[in-house]
Amino acid sequence: MSSCLNGSAEPARERLTAPGAWNAEADDVLVCRAVRQETHDVRTFVFGARTPQRFDYRPGQFLTFAFEIGGETIHRCYTISSAPTRPDVVSITVKRVEGGPVSNWLHDTMRPGKEVRALGPMGEFSCFDHPAKKYLFLSGGSGVTPMMSMSRTFHDLAEPRDVAFVHSARTPADIVFRTELELMAARDPGFRFIPICERDAPAERWHGFSGRISLPMLALAVPDFREREVFVCGPAPYMAGVRKMMADAGFDMARHHEESFNFEELSGAEQAAAEQAGEALDAQPTPAEVKTFRVEFSKTRRFVDCPENVTVLDAARKAGMRLPSSCTKGLCGTCKSKLVSGTVDMKHAGGIRQREIDAGMALLCCSKPTSDLVVDR
Repeated sequence: MSSCLNGSAEPARERLTAPGAWNAEADDVLVCRAVRQETHDVRTFVFGARTPQRFDYRPGQFLTFAFEIGGETIHRCYTISSAPTRPDVVSITVKRVEGGPVSNWLHDTMRPGKEVRALGPMGEFSCFDHPAKKYLFLSGGSGVTPMMSMSRTFHDLAEPRDVAFVHSARTPADIVFRTELELMAARDPGFRFIPICERDAPAERWHGFSGRISLPMLALAVPDFREREVFVCGPAPYMAGVRKMMADAGFDMARHHEESFNFEELSGAEQAAAEQAGEALDAQPTPAEVKTFRVEFSKTRRFVDCPENVTVLDAARKAGMRLPSSCTKGLCGTCKSKLVSGTVDMKHAGGIRQREIDAGMALLCCSKPTSDLVVDR
């Protein structure tokens, strides 16, 4: 026996005989176990529970993290890139984005042993919710992560599924999980990996599909794509292009599923969201009998008038305020904020714990004021 164990039980064995599933309501702390370099600007962060526990989730779901950065709590959602078939740890895979407050903090400071808080798993973007014999996974950039979780799951279970995985990247050097995906394709005749690159990498000339995904390219790579259940994830322009491409091809869009979290692109996303919020509010005249409340954002010292039938987030966006958010359904927790004073009517979908509500927290995307408010933002 190794002397470093001092006669104690093997730690790995203890973790593999975990008594139950990790429950964020009981203990929301995760410990970083490993950091793995995937590409020059993408890393995978592996987390485990503080005590031996296992993770129960559907491939494609996400976790909402509460990161303490610069004295501020920032909530971000990251899709799980690991597979539930390997339940003792859970992983997220993050691309470093220039100016991105969270991605840069993770790359620069997250190390084995460091603790973070998380909520979840959550989300309805999963192959388990849409069983099929044939799948088409379409991803762009960091959108590879949920597809990787699904692919790893089917591979581990040796499921007789026909999966075509088409991934778009800038260069060969930017293909995340390239070696593993190529190995899975070599071992499993039912799994095909089709990467598309916009251009060559400095150290590698690309000989595969080049440019951006198009209908002729897809028809050549996956001729039977109309017969498949389709999952799409990537940047907003990528998903919009794929959505139009599939609709133009006459695809049954009831079998088209998509998800995206563009947290590091808040400027453009917030501008579009502000326009949408304004249009929605302008299209819904406020009757005279509807009360309007005053919402104060204490940190920015901004004031917003918010009708009782409008969410605080929509009112703030219409006023031009930049507030982090993503799902707008009370699911992801990104817009979670402290109510210094006042009350709201909040109808959430699981993105906040009861103890947080009891402590005065609220999700602004699904909270309508029932009094004047002061929000710690």
